[in-house]
Amino acid sequence: MSLWGWLLLACAAAYAIKLVGWRVPARWLESPRMTRVAGTLTIGLLASLTAMNTVANGAAVALDARLGALAVAAVALLLRLPFLLVVVLGAAAAALLRWAGVG
Repeated sequence: MSLWGWLLLACAAAYAIKLVGWRVPARWLESPRMTRVAGTLTIGLLASLTAMNTVANGAAVALDARLGALAVAAVALLLRLPFLLVVVLGAAAAALLRWAGVG
């Protein structure tokens, strides 16, 4: 099958999944258990995405300035600093570590 065939098949599958989602009963989605599961799943996915983007470099593991920036941001979060400041501190830590030759 050509690339266009696979692309059209993927589009059709995505559309079908979306249509199936409309058929889910509203009472299932409004239950407290589903709310907890959705919240926990979101946190887990975000944490795994952050971890992969921090230490992955293609197919290899890279320990560079990104890891230091994540550590600084984690400490800032533990200190309950505003989120914008957490982002700025993480970026500044990455810039300083790269300037120092770590990354």
